[in-house]
Amino acid sequence: MIYRSEEVERNGNMRIAELMSVAVRTAPKACGVDAIEVMVIDGDDKNKLTAAMREIGNEVGEDFFARDAGNVDDCHCIVLVGVDASPRLLDCGLCGVKNCEAAAKGGIPCVLAVSDLGIAIGSAAATAMDHRSDNRILYSAGMAALRLKLFNDKVKVCYGIGLSAFGKNIFFDRESSHEED
Repeated sequence: MIYRSEEVERNGNMRIAELMSVAVRTAPKACGVDAIEVMVIDGDDKNKLTAAMREIGNEVGEDFFARDAGNVDDCHCIVLVGVDASPRLLDCGLCGVKNCEAAAKGGIPCVLAVSDLGIAIGSAAATAMDHRSDNRILYSAGMAALRLKLFNDKVKVCYGIGLSAFGKNIFFDRESSHEED
């Protein structure tokens, strides 16, 4: 059987996405609390995500959402990583309020949970890089995933990492969302 490059490269990126999911899961977590959620999407679900990205861009008047959506359209798949940012009950005050009870009442994300998300995203992107898959961290994709309620209701912060394997990295030489002065 002959496997053509397009199919092999797509399958390779799906395997890399699986390895990225492992990197997310095994990344260090504050207080030993694992509140990270991860998923990989492609096909029609990816199309729904990019439609939501464009919709958000139109609502907020930011062209980069459409630019990012175009990149995701071209990706083989996208890894979405979110976190339940509920307080860790340490009353550390790093979030800017007196204690975790005040943070919970105010809907303020726990700094430790958001830090865990950042570490997990970094581990996932490093895994993609280690396997030479072109990738980009996109908060615009995370916003769209939250809008589409792809995660459980407790997940309030999310990012996406698109994966591609083409002769030219699709995430470079992108048009700026703002005109030069």
